[in-house]
Amino acid sequence: MMDNNELLERFYERFGGRDHAPRLFFAPGRVNLIGEHTDYNGGFVFPCALQYGTYLVIRPSGSDILRMASLNFDYSCEINTASISEKQSDFWVNYPLGVLDQFLQSGCPIPGMDMLFAGDIPNNAGLSSSASIEMVTAYAMTALFQFTQFSMMDLVKLSQRAENQFVGVNCGIMDQFAVGMGQKDHALFLNCQTLEYKAVPFLLRDFSLIIGNTNKKRGLADSKYNERVVECQLAVTYLDTTMHLSKLGDISYMQFYKIQDQIPDEIIRKRARHVISENQRVLNAVSSLLKGDLAQFGALMNASHESLRDNYEVTGFELDTLVEAALKINGVIGARMTGAGFGGCTVNLVRNNAVEEFIKKTSEGYERKTGILPTFYHAVISDGVREILADWS
Repeated sequence: MMDNNELLERFYERFGGRDHAPRLFFAPGRVNLIGEHTDYNGGFVFPCALQYGTYLVIRPSGSDILRMASLNFDYSCEINTASISEKQSDFWVNYPLGVLDQFLQSGCPIPGMDMLFAGDIPNNAGLSSSASIEMVTAYAMTALFQFTQFSMMDLVKLSQRAENQFVGVNCGIMDQFAVGMGQKDHALFLNCQTLEYKAVPFLLRDFSLIIGNTNKKRGLADSKYNERVVECQLAVTYLDTTMHLSKLGDISYMQFYKIQDQIPDEIIRKRARHVISENQRVLNAVSSLLKGDLAQFGALMNASHESLRDNYEVTGFELDTLVEAALKINGVIGARMTGAGFGGCTVNLVRNNAVEEFIKKTSEGYERKTGILPTFYHAVISDGVREILADWS
């Protein structure tokens, strides 16, 4: 957790105006426990919000100038509010700008503001820093300017549109949903097709949830993420000739098993196989948790990673190496990549008395093979986006 008073001081250093106090908002990052690359296919996911996230110190400026800065990136900008809808090259400011553009499209006027972002989510780690930035911006707008017509679900959808249309990443709704709707000590079982969801208690008891960062940089927008989206759409086109469906989430694994040969391309068939089998793994994982069977949950995590590696081909050398090193440690019952892949993070279910050994030996094994030192984080399942009523003292 970042220090509120330090954030305030950095805000004043950047923007001045000490006689007009800003407000402070926070949106968490998220980790997806299981259900990867199913969201944009209308399937099931099972994410939770984390204690790490994005802070936004914000204040209306009384002008028509929008000033944005970050403690995490060198780039900052000053733009006229008339230019909000203009993308700023490939810089981080496009995430909040995309959100502001969506409000403008909804008929909400956006005045000049001073906005300082600061985050403790590792950049490019796959813990959804982009959705965190989007949701903290969206929530702050509703609080600052009384945009009361927007529900939390509206803000989730608005933020997803910002990333799809403004940033240009064809993400599903899972990230924004988890950031907005997160509940402490619960994971969210979400049907991405209908947006029906259930908060499921995640009682770790003798285990810890440990996130491992490969520290391999990845760029989501220019990765093969969008390529996978297109491949899944092609799989739907092939299967639709036999069974009417709009997304891969419409078909069960048993149904797919019977008609998979309708997909003539083996690569496309593998992509579909992952999505449809992963959907079933999410259902089984939720059932396991409700029965208190963490061992079965861990086994499903392992199977998920294998499918992401072999069928969806989004893991890569670093992620595979980190998972393999983790599973050699007694006390680790589940390990898988999380997020879009192509670098980023793993999520691991580790017995409490094995955490120290897990971090030490996994680090050694991973660094020996990759030459990169990984970073580990103890995950605490937390609430979603909110205002922090800071005592600026």
